[in-house]
Order: sequence, then structure tokens, then C-alpha cells
Amino acid sequence: MNATASRNWLLNGSSGKKISYAGQVGYLIAGMKEVTEAQIGDTLFLYKQPVEPLPGFKSAKPMVFAGMYPIDQTEYNNLKSALERLTLNDSSVTVHRDSSLALGAGWRLGFLGLLHMEVFNQRLEQEYNMSVILTAPTVPYKAVLSSAKLIKEYGKDQITIINPAQFPDKLSVSEYLEPTVLGTIVTPHEYIGKIITLCQDRRAVQKDLLYIDENRVMLKYLFPLNEIVVDFYDALKSLSSGYASFDYEDAGYQSADLIKMDILLNGNPVEELATIIHKDKAYAAGKLLCERLKETIPRQLFEIAIQAAIGKKIIARETLKPYRKNVVAKCYGGDITRRMKLLRRQAEGKRLMRKIGNVEVPRDAFLRVLKRETGK
Repeated sequence: MNATASRNWLLNGSSGKKISYAGQVGYLIAGMKEVTEAQIGDTLFLYKQPVEPLPGFKSAKPMVFAGMYPIDQTEYNNLKSALERLTLNDSSVTVHRDSSLALGAGWRLGFLGLLHMEVFNQRLEQEYNMSVILTAPTVPYKAVLSSAKLIKEYGKDQITIINPAQFPDKLSVSEYLEPTVLGTIVTPHEYIGKIITLCQDRRAVQKDLLYIDENRVMLKYLFPLNEIVVDFYDALKSLSSGYASFDYEDAGYQSADLIKMDILLNGNPVEELATIIHKDKAYAAGKLLCERLKETIPRQLFEIAIQAAIGKKIIARETLKPYRKNVVAKCYGGDITRRMKLLRRQAEGKRLMRKIGNVEVPRDAFLRVLKRETGK
């Protein structure tokens, strides 16, 4: 095996005397319970003859996390089997069990990027005929705890947050940290103005600007990972007519003023759309999400209030008007009280429906409402 690793597997030399050379194919029997225990890059060595792992191999580090839940909980085992098969030939996907009060049992998956996540979801649908609910993509944040109770509960003073539901209250945290990346953009010089504006809108800090030749410019920016994970690459390609290229590498964590933003439909939180966002962008992002949801959610027979909230404070709202039957169409003349009685009865029915009616968000709406249009 051509391998390096952070772990070593034992190969018992006493069970056989034949030796495999480069180019030959063989197999071994190990006491592993799950396929995921055998990772690409593991080093094999003879029993009681340990060796140093070959240098250079690094495990794939997930940069985007999303929750995945079956639409019907009866499909849980089928989805579990499909995930196990898919991760056999895509070891860069990390899978951890998760559960939600609203969505039931599921998984928190880690991907290398948004495109990786979309391709993985498409393969689930096309190859295994599985319909799933995929939550909004998030990045791994960190919180430095100040509450003695939470430090005792977690056993450390710094925790990693990959699920917005785990976001701790500001009163028990001394500092929030967000991941950053050092991005490199190579573009023709005529697009440099638009690209600099785009980077500034994404809270990026310029580190370098270098003319490679007469026509091409290389820009280096320090980006918050959350600002580029959803649609930055699409916006960059759109502004540069497809000529700009983008690459990035991990640059550690930096302090940030983060808050959790919830989306409410008729007062009920939609857990799939809860996001962690920078405080300065909360109002604009909340307003945009509400507008997109208004365009995406099908109209119902009752009014739907779409709200963005930070804690108990509503920062944005849109109202989706209901379908309305003309109940006074058959009233020709006569007393006005007859018309008013019919309208009042209709309004009472609408209020009752709003109390007991469920609003279903289309499955493809989650990523669609998160992607921003160029210039917004």
C-alpha cells in the first residue's frame, strides 16, 4: 500500500511468509468493526516492529457543515445505509449523528465546500432515490466560555460550534471566534474595481496587490470563511465574465461579533434556516432572507408572517397574503349587514386556519434563499 497516516495498523508477520512488492495486489484481515476506521494514508507495519508514518499526508478538513434529515422518519435506516455507501468512495465527508426537536433524528455532515455538498446531495437523490431535508450550510465557529457552569459541563473553556442550535448565550461567553481563510484572486486588470468592492462587502481585509504582467492582477485578501462559503465564487465569476480564478487556504480564527438569527413562520422558528451571522450584517441578511422566502413559499389559504429575529427582537418582516374567495359575489344589493356578516365569517375562518395550519417550506428553497444576487 502506498500510504501515510496519523495512525498505524498492525500486520502480523507470523501468519504468512509471502511478501508483497510494489505493483502487486493483496489483502489483509483486520479487526475493524466499521469501514470508516480504514482511512486513506494509514501505514501498515509488522507486528511488534513499529515504523514512523511517512510524512506529507493530511486528513481532509471539512470547511462547511450542514444538517441532513429524512423527510419521513421511517426512511431513517434507508438513508443511513445510503450515507454509508456514499462515504465509502468519498472519505472527505464527515458524518456525526444529530437530532432536532423539529426535524427528528438525522446527521451533521462536514463537506470540503458548498459545491461538494450540492454534488453529494444530488448523488443521494439520483443513485439512492432518497429525499432529504438539508439545513443551511454553516462553518465551525468557536466560543471562549466565561461561565463556570458551562466550563464544568464541557470540561474546557473553548468549544467549537457547528450547529446554530448549540450557539451559547452572549452572557456566558467572553469572546466569539470565526474561521478565516487567505484568499488569492487572479483576474484581468479591467475587473479589479468591481472585485475589490465585492471583497469589501464580504468583510475582507486586503493583504497584497501585485501585477503579474500587463493584463493580470493578483489580489490577496483575508476572508471570514462564512462570507465565501455560499455564493462568493459565483459572484466573482459573474463580475469578471468568468475570467477570475479563486483559491484559498486556512488562516486560523479571529475574534468577531457574532449573533444567532432565527427565521419565524407565523411565530414558529424554522430550524433549518437558523444561522450564525456577524452583527453588522444581521439586518440586511434578515430582510433579504424574508424577501426570498416570500417569493419561494407557496401561498396558502391563510396569511403567513415571515420574520427574522435575534433573540426576542424582530428585525425584519414580510407578509405572504392568502388566497381569498369572493364570498360576496352573489350579494346583489340588499342590506350592507349581509355583506359584513359574510366577510366577518371569512375572517374568523382565516384566523382559525392560521392557528392550526402548517407552513411547508419546499425542499429546494433552503439553498435558493441563501444565495445572494450579485450586488446585494
